[in-house]
Amino acid sequence: MELITPEIGLIFWQTIVFLVLILLLAKFAWKPILGAVKQREDSINEALTSAETARKELQNLKADNEKLMKEARAERDAILKEARELKEKVLASATEEAQTKADKIVAQAKESIEQEKKAAMADIKSQVASLSLEIAEKVVRKELSSKEKQHQLIDEMLGNATLN
Repeated sequence: MELITPEIGLIFWQTIVFLVLILLLAKFAWKPILGAVKQREDSINEALTSAETARKELQNLKADNEKLMKEARAERDAILKEARELKEKVLASATEEAQTKADKIVAQAKESIEQEKKAAMADIKSQVASLSLEIAEKVVRKELSSKEKQHQLIDEMLGNATLN
């Protein structure tokens, strides 16, 4: 096999065709390809920037959310503490009021018992006095049935009576 040796004319025309091909490619193919690559690079950079911004916003939202949760917990704890204190105050007040009412009822009951006791004692005294008078009347009638016994009783009573 024999090697083909290129001639100067062939090399010249090949170089010219190659240069024309490069010029055509530069004018019609490379600019659109480079433009598409540049556009794709810009959109990727924009997407990366947007993703970074979204990540920062998400971190800010998480921080804000955590802050709100802490505030809500603190407020809940404060409300629960206030509710417990209010419950204790209400229970203490109700206990005190119930104790006061119970003391009042006991005092009224004691007073009522005392009044009933006095009334019963007065009634008993009245009945005893009545019975005593009846008995005394019967005894006196029996004793004073005669004149002699009447004089004797008067003398005895005068003897027992002392003048002040």
